[in-house]
Amino acid sequence: MIVGSMMTAFGQAWLDKAVIDGRVDSVWNAIDLPQAFTGNGVIIGVTDWGFDYSHPVFYDTTMMHYRVLRAWDQFKTSGPAPDGFNYGTEYNGPEELLTARCDTSNCYDYNYHGTHCASIAAGGGAGTVYRGVAPDAELLFASLYLDSLSRVMDAWNWMYNVAQQEGKRLIISSSWGLYYADNMDGTGALAEEMQRLTDLGVVFVVSAGNNGDVNFHVKHEFTELEDTMRTRFQFATGSADLWGSSLTMMNSANSPFEFALNVMDGNYQTIVETPFIPTANNDGYVDTFVVVNGDTLVFNYDIQSCNAYNQAPVVRLRVKYTNAYKLGLAVTAPAGTFHAWNVAEVTKAYGNWGAEFQAPAVHPDWVAGDNEYGISTPSNIDCCISVAAHVKRQMNPSGAFSGGEIADFSSSGPGFHNIRKPEISAPGKNIVAAINSYTTSFTGTYKKRIEFNGRTYGFAALSGTSMSCPFVAGVAALVLEANPYLSPVQVKSILTGTAYNDTYTAEAGIDRFGYGKVDAYNAVREALRQVGIEDHTESLETRYAVFPNPASGSCFLTAQTQSENVTCGLYDLSGRLLQTGILHSGVNMLSLNNLVPGCYLLRINDDNQIVTKKIIVQ
Repeated sequence: MIVGSMMTAFGQAWLDKAVIDGRVDSVWNAIDLPQAFTGNGVIIGVTDWGFDYSHPVFYDTTMMHYRVLRAWDQFKTSGPAPDGFNYGTEYNGPEELLTARCDTSNCYDYNYHGTHCASIAAGGGAGTVYRGVAPDAELLFASLYLDSLSRVMDAWNWMYNVAQQEGKRLIISSSWGLYYADNMDGTGALAEEMQRLTDLGVVFVVSAGNNGDVNFHVKHEFTELEDTMRTRFQFATGSADLWGSSLTMMNSANSPFEFALNVMDGNYQTIVETPFIPTANNDGYVDTFVVVNGDTLVFNYDIQSCNAYNQAPVVRLRVKYTNAYKLGLAVTAPAGTFHAWNVAEVTKAYGNWGAEFQAPAVHPDWVAGDNEYGISTPSNIDCCISVAAHVKRQMNPSGAFSGGEIADFSSSGPGFHNIRKPEISAPGKNIVAAINSYTTSFTGTYKKRIEFNGRTYGFAALSGTSMSCPFVAGVAALVLEANPYLSPVQVKSILTGTAYNDTYTAEAGIDRFGYGKVDAYNAVREALRQVGIEDHTESLETRYAVFPNPASGSCFLTAQTQSENVTCGLYDLSGRLLQTGILHSGVNMLSLNNLVPGCYLLRINDDNQIVTKKIIVQ
């Protein structure tokens, strides 16, 4: 088991146990690193709801500098909307944010989730031990309106536009997921837009989901010799807002299927079965019902006979809750690999917690559910970093260690199309971070309360991949501070390639842990060793040439540029910045005096486009 190094006085003052598990403390304490890294110069955008703009954790660790750049409340109608958009309200700068205090009440009331997640990624601690992973990163908040996926994409693009204006790298952290948005195989409009922004340099980090402990998924292989797959589905419990169940169904590409509802008595004997509803040439939404012994069972379905992104038939079936009958799903198809997921359908907000599929003992040929293929959208998209949750490893007062195992709720893979999902794990159980002081929905226990500017602010423990996701987003910020020229592909490769494994990851396997547990220290070390190629283009490359190369004493750099703001920095291979300068069009002399022989990297910033040149000193 690898944990953080011995803590210095700095570490003892500020760390909670989760950052030791992820070896963040070693990065903060600059153990065998050229400097400490805390996310400085990087922006973390948090798409969520329940933001307390006034919480003191959003100041830096000295409590002098406020670090939230802007917030977009998509629910608030008063305006002004951000430039380029026609809805919601944008707050720009400390004065507007602190005057607004928090985002507006929405389908989650005055919530707290976004504040907690942002605090894990980049909270300054406000004088407590609950400091976030990247406490010097700056922040953007978007209070999402999930009824429309276009608004999710709007939030992403708004964040990208702000980051471009600021001239800084952007990480978008999303601690939410749905099982009926886009496609469960990771294709769709969200996937296309996420890939487009990834190609522009945005790093996406997304929670994997919290259905690892429920058999809410069913899979069946249809052949011409088989008849009908049957399974019983249950309704989720625990919410006063429960309407019923939402079943997402999908078969292989170009493989239509038919489905029916089976209404049974307490002994699982059929009372009524609806006619089979075909997907072939049957696109559209239908709201209907079936009468059972004088009762009315309400259900509706939305059919895509051939999804535009994966050519698969896709159905969302919603069934109103009933405690009077047992309900079953019947599906038939001549061929294909069929999948279905069963999650809560609620009257308020959005349901993403699962309910079981079962094979009753009286029907041994029915199909039981499992917890596989459980990664929600958008975490199932290939280009994002999908984050599972484990229990943080810690030393108990007795001196014995506990924790380290996968969190039972953490959603399980595998992913579709031979893509590993989830990809990495981070601490996500009982993580203490900031709570929105304006919340009307938090009913838990506060671990600590502090006074700031005449108001009481609290910290509390929450569990979920919602907590592990911003932890990894914070680590990504440390990586990008260490090497801001890395592409998103490189950031993802570094995080997964340096993840550590132990007996717990071996026992649970890759479908729960992905490549292993996040290791911030080795990720930063690897980032310092790599050459960033962000925004490297052939046309820009030809504007600059170094001669002679190899060289000693000095060399010359020819620059063909119209910009007056071209800067350069010379780095050694550990990532240490040795000298900086401004380049002018024409011939520039670079001094190599006092450099030991070896390989160095010259990074040229031409209007936020980066060229990296290797220089060999003899």
